[in-house]
Amino acid sequence: MKSMRLKSKLLQLLTLSFLSLSLLSLSAFAMSLQEAKSQGYLGEQTNGYLGLVQANPEAKAVMDDVNNKRRAHYETIAKKNKLSAADVAKLAGEKAIAATDKGNYVQDAKGKWIKK
Repeated sequence: MKSMRLKSKLLQLLTLSFLSLSLLSLSAFAMSLQEAKSQGYLGEQTNGYLGLVQANPEAKAVMDDVNNKRRAHYETIAKKNKLSAADVAKLAGEKAIAATDKGNYVQDAKGKWIKK
């Protein structure tokens, strides 16, 4: 029961965190995260991080920035909840893939990029 509450709380934190990190990264680059995703340059990976679907220097800069912020945030959540950062990232990856808009890329379990 305690484990289920912790997982539920963690998923709520991840959802809020994911949305806030996505919004924070929009203004820093000529290409926004949403543009990079909708144009097919970036996609959500199962490991909780963005991946480069198609080479583009602006998209890669966005990806690197967002992934650095995600990594730091996952580590903070992991410490607070006495979990590994990898476990937090995996849960975040599941949430991010579920929240990905239709037509954008996600990575399947075999690591292949597919359009959602």
